[in-house]
Amino acid sequence: MAESRAQRRLAAILAADIAGYSRLIGADEAGTLAAVKSIWAEQFNPAVATYRGRVVKVMGDGALVEFASAVDAIECAVTIQEAMASRNLVQPAAKPIEFRIGLNLGDIVIEGDDILGDGVNIAARLEGLAPKGGILVSESIYAQVRGKTHIAFSDAGELTLKNIETPVRAWRWTSQAPASAPKDVFPVSDATPSIAVLPFTNMSGDAEQDFFADGLVDDIITSLSKLAGLRVIARNSSFVFKGRAVDVREAARQLGVRYILEGSVRRSANRVRITAQLIDAVSGSHVWAERYDRAIDDIFAVQDEITLFVATEMQVRLTEGEQARLRYTTTHNVEAWSHWVKGLSYYRQETSKESFGPALACWQRALALDPDSASLNAMIGLQHVADARFCWWDDRQTALDKARRYAERALELDPENADANITSSFVLLLEKQYDHAVDRIRKAVRVAPGSADAASYASFILASAGFPEEAVAHGERAITLSPHYPPYYLGVLGNAYRLAGRVEKAIVAFKAFNDRSPGFGLADLVIIYQQAGRVEEARRAVEQLLSIRRDFTITAWTNTQFRADAAGLAADTAALRAAGLP
Repeated sequence: MAESRAQRRLAAILAADIAGYSRLIGADEAGTLAAVKSIWAEQFNPAVATYRGRVVKVMGDGALVEFASAVDAIECAVTIQEAMASRNLVQPAAKPIEFRIGLNLGDIVIEGDDILGDGVNIAARLEGLAPKGGILVSESIYAQVRGKTHIAFSDAGELTLKNIETPVRAWRWTSQAPASAPKDVFPVSDATPSIAVLPFTNMSGDAEQDFFADGLVDDIITSLSKLAGLRVIARNSSFVFKGRAVDVREAARQLGVRYILEGSVRRSANRVRITAQLIDAVSGSHVWAERYDRAIDDIFAVQDEITLFVATEMQVRLTEGEQARLRYTTTHNVEAWSHWVKGLSYYRQETSKESFGPALACWQRALALDPDSASLNAMIGLQHVADARFCWWDDRQTALDKARRYAERALELDPENADANITSSFVLLLEKQYDHAVDRIRKAVRVAPGSADAASYASFILASAGFPEEAVAHGERAITLSPHYPPYYLGVLGNAYRLAGRVEKAIVAFKAFNDRSPGFGLADLVIIYQQAGRVEEARRAVEQLLSIRRDFTITAWTNTQFRADAAGLAADTAALRAAGLP
């Protein structure tokens, strides 16, 4: 008689566990049990139901969930982590309750209501390595969701998992909540009008039109950030609310603003219908609302009208130069703009070859349609700057030559373009023309005073060029402009603190960077500890770094550093070597 075959199927598996559960129970058993029960009922299970998952089992402090769709699985995981971050903000406790989540797509064995097999085991092992409040996903999950969601991941490299024969490449998502950031950065002035532009809802019923809706919002944010009299929350902060039912007052509270701009977009053939409304979150009243029903070619005029009305209604006094800069300027070719915004969706994901490559391809198609766009030339140049720094495609000199040509063309087309000045400053930094690099980046932040990215870039350039105190001010301002800032902002600010001699603040920033992007910021901690004679702490940082980034070398690190202070860089390299790094 033939043996019965095991029932199998392909599934996306989510494994979740509460970090430090035993310590939480030891500190407050009754309170922890009550809180966990509430979390299952109010945060976890509703999210699973929303994304069509099946809770296989709950094990006190952990759960195993099965999904038919990898996209549903990752969106559910992010929803859970964001809900937990919000819960911890509004219900502060001595020890916040935080999940670690691992996700894998694989073959599973069905045994009654239970599921077994390596597909499950890999998810469980990834969960154990995930950062608190974060998510670690396998390559199989990442390959399925990439390009189908706006969730950003960073490459965690190949991981050796217990009892799993083959190393698994993994990708990391970490909460955008700035819980571990330095607490005393750049206080917000109540005298400055402040606004967040939330993602506009795509009403087209076509997921492809998400690019269109997101691009519209991105351009509005970019235009408003050119105004010195307005504090505009950066895109990577306001977009944490994408796809969520939003309480405007709660969103304003989390982002630290008074005004919220929200709206919707419906595109059909050659027509576009846009609604926009400006809300005073203090009173909850509508300050301004408008509906536009236009031909698609009028999209740029609509963007101009919205930004001008917002600035006017918020009583921002515009200088003549700001009025000119407020006009939309990326491209006036709709087809080119479509390629531009699709490229932005890749570019915003992560700093990696895998994201920047598709972004570059989109922008090159856009530039072919509009070769006289300063912003397109500048952003393509910035991709080649990244290539020159990290050696992704071309050798360094070839990449740098390409970046220089695009930067020079962008400046020729529009000397006042912030992107053009940013790209040029990076090219000059890599060419060791430090004074000229500083001039360019200072101009960029003058042209776009409300841009968080420009502020963070300025912090990097100025610290590298020998102006660390000025770099600290810009690094702190970047975090103020983007409360849900990307992790690398912490690395940039930590570097400015360290070079300015603010060692303890640098340690806080680098530890926070490592918490959100495990393995990053640790080399800087090694340098700090080794140079301060804190040898045991340096040794532990080395062990942690090499356990996460097994391919780390001093040579690779040095090749990404560009500093006017050659002696200081040599001392840092010597500290890494003395600490025992390869």
